[in-house]
Amino acid sequence: MNRSSASTTTSEQPLPMLEKHRQQLIIDILEQRQFASVRSLTKILNASEATIRRDITKMSNRGLINKIRGGAESISGEKKRKNISSSSFSIDKTKQANIKKLIAKRAVELCKDDESIIINGGSSTYMMGEYLCNLQLNILTNSFVLANYITENSDNQVSLPGGEIYRDQGIILSSYESDTIENYRATMMFMGTPGIGEFGVMESDPLLIRSEQKLKKQTEKLVILADSTKLGQHSNFIFCPLSDVDILITDSNADKKLIKDFESQGIEVIIVPCAIP
Repeated sequence: MNRSSASTTTSEQPLPMLEKHRQQLIIDILEQRQFASVRSLTKILNASEATIRRDITKMSNRGLINKIRGGAESISGEKKRKNISSSSFSIDKTKQANIKKLIAKRAVELCKDDESIIINGGSSTYMMGEYLCNLQLNILTNSFVLANYITENSDNQVSLPGGEIYRDQGIILSSYESDTIENYRATMMFMGTPGIGEFGVMESDPLLIRSEQKLKKQTEKLVILADSTKLGQHSNFIFCPLSDVDILITDSNADKKLIKDFESQGIEVIIVPCAIP
């Protein structure tokens, strides 16, 4: 039987990205790309054109970047070496951050000591790391950044698949059939998504789908972490149909009709309470 769980509301509200943080991300983007237009920065940072233009002007006046027609460029003549997790991953972590933390916390509450679980890399599942510290689990993850956090802050056993580091998401991707994944068996797999709706669970990058589908084959249940802004959203690629989803964890701002639609597909919907934005 499907069930929605919710409790009393919380006073936590998602905060807008701080100007200082946003401007640092602009610097990071320019160091990797050398140039970025106002339009592209607006899309990446989820800010208005007026805000981005104001940031560019302020940063240019301080000598941090060069303001040019239609955008900005790095003051450095060379591209900066990329970090393990790129600026895009850092940006994703700031979107709906407080709500993502509530969802991540609820996801961890599904876990029990000594269980084996799989955590797919992403900004939503990265938030689970903070709440996994008091458990003792066997965790397989393709997230290099999450694996590093868990091993430094807990006694959980962490395994990584073989492959190359995909910096845009800070995860490990393998092009090989045999990469140790097939030797792992888990009770649950946790993953985020850019959208979930009538067509299924969406993915933004086809490179990720093959790796994620290999992980999904090794688990008994698929748990999707998706804040209310992701519900009903479409993307260019479909990871799996709704029939493959066992549990969806979202927040109380979710559209009630969409919740009923998911439940009619046999999905257990867990709702975490949050303040109305």
